[in-house]
Amino acid sequence: MLPPSPGALLALALIAGTTQAVELSSVAHCAATSRIDLAADSTAQASEVCVSPDETTTFVFDSRLAVGAVEFQPEGRLADWAQGKESLSLHVIPKGDFLPGERVRVTVRFADGAAPASATFWLVGHAARGTRRVEVFREPRPAGALKREAAEARAEARQCQEDKARLLAERKEPGGLMGAAWMERGGEFQSKRIWETVKQHPANALRTEDARSYSHLGSVAIRLQLANAGAEPWTVAGAVLKDSTGAEVEFSAWQESAIAPGALGFVVLGVEREQGQLGCPCTLKLWEAQGPRTVTLGNVTFPPVEQARARE
Repeated sequence: MLPPSPGALLALALIAGTTQAVELSSVAHCAATSRIDLAADSTAQASEVCVSPDETTTFVFDSRLAVGAVEFQPEGRLADWAQGKESLSLHVIPKGDFLPGERVRVTVRFADGAAPASATFWLVGHAARGTRRVEVFREPRPAGALKREAAEARAEARQCQEDKARLLAERKEPGGLMGAAWMERGGEFQSKRIWETVKQHPANALRTEDARSYSHLGSVAIRLQLANAGAEPWTVAGAVLKDSTGAEVEFSAWQESAIAPGALGFVVLGVEREQGQLGCPCTLKLWEAQGPRTVTLGNVTFPPVEQARARE
């Protein structure tokens, strides 16, 4: 018996009208923190900041650091570090084998003797979402601003919980544009093969055998065919797209099953974002749930959606 028509399944996916993924990205227990406030009598737990192997994370302080008063525990896990001009910044670069979830404690001491006299942070390894810049302030912000940001954070957390519940309920196959990309068929969207133009990083854990990008009103998607030359199965845990300015967009990821050693497999990525907002060519990075095996592709682009918009 012939399988169901891919075109029919694609039509149902497009009618759904929303981009859905079957699982959320697994990330280390850290945040792409951009600001940290230190109170004079603060006893709060040390902030955790995402860092990535061979990528610089810069801490910028509003007070000068004491020269040489920077400690790392354990030692030897950074490729390099340096205090910036006038000791108002600290640059750290984890080693290339810095593992996801690995932690290094950083303690700095300030030069002026005011409270707090020191600050402590945790550098937490993440395969792709290392924070580029963290601003550290020793003076608290106005209560109104803190209250507003706390309310926004609670709303965002609620939304994430709702999204997770919705996505986990859709475990069998992706919907919307991701579903269309999975079926690899034409429809009311734009698509193009980008395999010939993407740049594969020499350290990639898997080889890209094919790549196609998709655009629709309000969403984009990517379908990758990957070859696993390693000795262990590979399952995507998350993906992030970076433009030339370093701005990041996290993509939902889906694959039917783990890619076995010596085999080919497919991964579909998607996000609800207009193609024109991404500022590509971009760099795409995928990582697995456990271990450092990543896939990085440069010069990633998406087809314009003017034709689809004109039809509506």
